[in-house]
Amino acid sequence: MSNALNELGAHIEAKRPDCVLEWAVTHDELNVDVALASIVGLVEFLKTDRTCQFTTLVDITAVDYPERAKRFDVVYHFLSMYQNQRIRLRVAVREEDMVPSITDLHASANWFEREVFDMFGILFSGHPDLRRILTDYGFRGHPLRKDFPTTGYTEVRYDEVQKRVVYEPVNLVQEYRQFDFMSPWEGAEYILPGDEKKEEAK
Repeated sequence: MSNALNELGAHIEAKRPDCVLEWAVTHDELNVDVALASIVGLVEFLKTDRTCQFTTLVDITAVDYPERAKRFDVVYHFLSMYQNQRIRLRVAVREEDMVPSITDLHASANWFEREVFDMFGILFSGHPDLRRILTDYGFRGHPLRKDFPTTGYTEVRYDEVQKRVVYEPVNLVQEYRQFDFMSPWEGAEYILPGDEKKEEAK
């Protein structure tokens, strides 16, 4: 399997050196780092080249690295049912960058790109309908960014008096409790089954 993937990686790099920054086979998977401006061209090549034939888009997602200048990796997974192979493409993008949409090549990219926009705030240029898909239209922020607070910014509830859904700033009912115990069981007033026998033996 690794030999076939190494041959595939070498083939893609030889045919499209303008697109491939580097590639490697790790854990029996081919990973290719792609220049931002070249993503559409490489995806089209992978779809139409007879050696590749990656005609199925499996997923588009992203990874957040807040400490990097190019904060996000946009990650594409493709499947070639003709060659029985998979490939992963990674594109490093800055927070202000716009990623070219691949919806013209893969119609299924429509919802995948909307999800990446919703969860990470990454914009896709040329997308026909880039709007939130998992969160509400009035939602603030992007939940899968590392700096997004676990409580969020607003809470949504149905108000019986107003007979409608209302948005309010998050108001925690209970403060997060801080424990000084070294382990969750230390200091707990709870006797585990069998502990009483140890006391009796004394």
